Formats: sequence, C-alpha cells, structure tokens
Amino acid sequence: MPFANSKGVQLYYEESGKGLPIVFVHEFAGDIRSWEPQLRYFSRRYRCIAFNARGYPPSGVPEPVSQYSQAIAADDIAHVMKSLGIAKAHVIGCSMGGYATLHFGLRYARMARSLTVIGAGYGSDPDKRARFLKDTETMARRFDALGTPEAISTYQVGPARVQYQNKDPRGFREFCREFAEHSALGSANTLRGVQAKRPTIYSLGKALARMTVPTHILSGDEDNQCLEPGLFIKRACPAARLTVMPATGHAVNLEEPGLFNSLTDDFLALVDSGRWRPRDPRSFNPSTMARKA
Repeated sequence: MPFANSKGVQLYYEESGKGLPIVFVHEFAGDIRSWEPQLRYFSRRYRCIAFNARGYPPSGVPEPVSQYSQAIAADDIAHVMKSLGIAKAHVIGCSMGGYATLHFGLRYARMARSLTVIGAGYGSDPDKRARFLKDTETMARRFDALGTPEAISTYQVGPARVQYQNKDPRGFREFCREFAEHSALGSANTLRGVQAKRPTIYSLGKALARMTVPTHILSGDEDNQCLEPGLFIKRACPAARLTVMPATGHAVNLEEPGLFNSLTDDFLALVDSGRWRPRDPRSFNPSTMARKA
C-alpha cells in the first residue's frame, strides 16, 4: 500500500492517470472511495490522487485529539503533494474536505492551481452555532459508546442526505456500507478536533478577499447549511465562482456525478488554458446602472 508521511502520520493514497495533477479530499462521512466517479473520469486526462484523511484507515489513526485540526487537515494536503513530488495541483474537496481545500488555498496558495469546494459551511450560521457544537459532541459520544455502524444510523439519513437516498438507492447503500467501516476513534477525534474547532466561513472574509487562487464553489440547493456560506465566499472572494445544483443535497459529486464532472471539467479547462479570469471589478458597482465614462 502506498503512504505519504505527514509529520509522522501515514496517509494512504491512490493514484491514477497522467497529466496535470488533481488532489481529491474527502468528506467526513466518506473516504477515498467517495471519489470513484471522479477518478474514473478525470484520470483520462489528469494525474489523479485521492487520499484517506488521518483517522480513516488504512491511514493512521492518532489517539490524541490534538493531532486533529483544521490547520493540520490543510497541512496534510500539502504533505501528500510534497511526498509525491507535486509542486502545484488542482485541489477538489467535499464538505470537511471542502473546508480543508479552502484553507489549503489560504495557507498554500503557491501550491494550488485551483480550488473546487463542494458543500462547505456546516456550523457557520451564528444562529445555529450552539446547536451545531452540541450535535457534534453528541455524535462523537455515539462513536465512543456505540461503534461506527450504530453511531451513524441517524447521521446517514440527515436532511441533506435523503436526496441521494431518493435519487440513487443503490449508490446510497454503498455509501452507507463504506461509512460503517470507518474507525470510531478516528471519527470521534475528527469531530472534536476538526469539525467543532474549525473557524466559521464567515470569519474568513478578509483572508478570502485577498485570495487569488481560481475557486469554484458548488452547493446543492437543498443543502441548507451550506447555501449561505457558499454565497458568502462568492461575495467575499473575487477569485470565486458559485454553482448551485437544483434538487440536490450535500455530496454533490456522488449525487450528481455526471453534472459535477462536466462543470468541473469546464472549470479546470479554463484554468489550464489561461482563460480563467477573476471577477470584473465593475460588477461590484452598487448601482444597477453603468457608471459614466
């Protein structure tokens, strides 16, 4: 099995294809297998790398919660790239991985050709922050007490997951089966060290305003906790574009793989061809009328 070393933690990865590199960063409920529809598609023209985050076997599962954080998650992306001799890559992340991808762009801009951020924003709404933190700790305790299969019985049919279940029951069953195989310790530590302590999207406004890495934000229109944060990123960051997917929940790349692949392919092509451009400053005019010359 191939592993990349990230400050003493071994991170399992898989690689396919040749060309400019893409690094895929999975969500909390997923792992390397969550990117299979993308690995098969993009490896035709790109060098694709997907890895399991720390806490997700066969990657290492550190026991101290202190070994898990949002900054560490971004650092892990950089260490995987450095281990593979990759100086610069497109980075694509979903949910927890989307947060890590965004922070990677803020911390390692010179290593990012582009950022694709799917469904990032959970826990950012000030009105729902206390509930989010309470639910996160409750879920961590379920992993501690019950083990993964029983702990996830409610999580996997949450309000932004049922769309996937309704559209693709076969794919959803596979998702649930793979989720049930995760480490209970790794999941609990990830919830406590990363999810509960990461900065909200709204706290990143000044940093996002300075970021120039080409960025594509995607959100399902029924993923209620990520819609407003996605719009905030779009408004704060001139380098960002936003796509909202109709009748879609959280894991857009699994729920609508064909549409996601097509949209992402177009975005990467713009970046790779040098034709991507940041937002035209004239579009920030508060008036609906053009200014006089």
